[in-house]
Amino acid sequence: MKHQEVSSLIWNICDDVLRGLFKPHEYGDVIIPFIVLRRLDCIIEPHKEEVISLYQQLKNDIDDISPIIKKKTGLVFFNHSNYDLNRLKGDTSGLKINFNNYINGYSQNVFEILENFQLDKPVEKLLKNNKLYILIDKLSEVDFHPNVVDNHTMGMIFEELLRKFSEMSNETSGEHYTPRDIISLLVSLVMSGSKDNLKGDGLIRSIFDCCCGTGGILTLGKRWVEENMSDKVIINLFGQELNPQTYSICKSDFLITGENPDNIKLGSSLSDDKFIDKKFDYQITNPPFGVSWKSEEDFVKTESQNPNGRFSVGTPRSSDGSLLFLQHLISKFKDNNSRIGIVFNGSPLFSGDSGSGESEIRRWIIENDWLECIVQLPDQLFFNTGITTYLWILGKKKSKERRGKIQLIDGSNYFRPLKKSLGNKRKEISEQGRNYILKVYEDFKENEISKIYSNEYFGYKKLTIEQPLVQDGKVVMDKKGNLKPDGSLRDTERIPLDVDIDDYFEKEVKPHLPNSWVDKDKTQVGYEINFTKYFYKYTPLRSFQDVLKDLLELEKESDGLMNELVK
Repeated sequence: MKHQEVSSLIWNICDDVLRGLFKPHEYGDVIIPFIVLRRLDCIIEPHKEEVISLYQQLKNDIDDISPIIKKKTGLVFFNHSNYDLNRLKGDTSGLKINFNNYINGYSQNVFEILENFQLDKPVEKLLKNNKLYILIDKLSEVDFHPNVVDNHTMGMIFEELLRKFSEMSNETSGEHYTPRDIISLLVSLVMSGSKDNLKGDGLIRSIFDCCCGTGGILTLGKRWVEENMSDKVIINLFGQELNPQTYSICKSDFLITGENPDNIKLGSSLSDDKFIDKKFDYQITNPPFGVSWKSEEDFVKTESQNPNGRFSVGTPRSSDGSLLFLQHLISKFKDNNSRIGIVFNGSPLFSGDSGSGESEIRRWIIENDWLECIVQLPDQLFFNTGITTYLWILGKKKSKERRGKIQLIDGSNYFRPLKKSLGNKRKEISEQGRNYILKVYEDFKENEISKIYSNEYFGYKKLTIEQPLVQDGKVVMDKKGNLKPDGSLRDTERIPLDVDIDDYFEKEVKPHLPNSWVDKDKTQVGYEINFTKYFYKYTPLRSFQDVLKDLLELEKESDGLMNELVK
């Protein structure tokens, strides 16, 4: 089944059953847990009677019968109650008690997921208004078995529903997940730059997403390896997610697909790192754009004082924590083959002057030669914002030809318009566009959309130019006999890293300000990446004759219109 069809079906169920009882933005809190329950039911159904029988036989003799039931049935989760959503319809008068027995009948690994959905209040409201039976009746008619709705399609269904519910509550749906066209390009760039690390049978590699949402990046990362390299490589997936609802969706999907759900953790990656001593081969993520980290400021600032902490090199302004997530990922570089792919807005490229937290973080990354490539994407790709975004690709150890260099790719024109807008998303990266951008990256050559610069090219020295303080026509000296600077005349100049300060001052400053000097103690090194500047194309101004000709033509047309109006 296509995800649009199923999404539409689910939306109609919400409209029929939940309208008036819940606000539209609350639909997700109700329907998503029930979809998960129905999907679990569909998998358990062929073994339901066997599970019930085994439980009845063993419940009084063995404390933990889970391993036996799992081994006998081949299931990784089960429900030992006499109920599933379909069977609950058989006793409408006992629905309240039976539903509780049904939920409590799930194995512990499912029960932990359901706890984070916080179903108690929605179910109580549904029961009170005689809507629980109707909801169960309608949902139990839909077959969500993975053989009917595969995991990739199911992921897209969840994401489509989350997008709709988020739009209704004016929340940032981009915090929930990343459009699949962006994920596909990001994963391709990260993985293709390390193909040798994915060749060979029996290899074990890890993929981590510190803002994993519903798990789309993780599952597509694994799929890329299986389809493009080898299905013999063992890929272990790890993720951390702040939102309890999307965390539960991701964890349930892992349970259903045979991944390890214990590898998905709940909590903030910045202030509650659940993988504090863990290192990873591949880290791919889309942290929230421009989101304040003020609520975690005390923790982050404290860790930044630790020379061995993740944030010791500096912290960005509290209104945008994007670069904190990148520092977090860099701390988890595993070895020389480790790679990172991250989605940013424009702010991390240039925000912050020399000496600021942002500039120091860029300096740290570039001077360590980790930044490999940045790709500018088209605007209007995300559901909640139309801003231009960028993919940053980093590697612990670059290939020989890339060392000391950074590739910039302008992919802003490689899109196709959507037939129907989805929120702010009016464009998508076509497969042809994705393949071309990937080819440009792999070729590592300059062309119209690819520029390659040395690391030092992005650095600069900020010079402080002083002039003497003059009072009553006399130059003022300090206690040490040095010229005292006039703060009101102080100025700054930026020069490239490879330009000598004294040479620049003598040629560019002193001829205009003969009494000035450079205060070298105040010189700071900064780094920024001005993407627009590097791809700017000069368009010559039109000649005076051409402009005049057009104006005269317009004048003739206006005269003709005036004559017609006067008639």
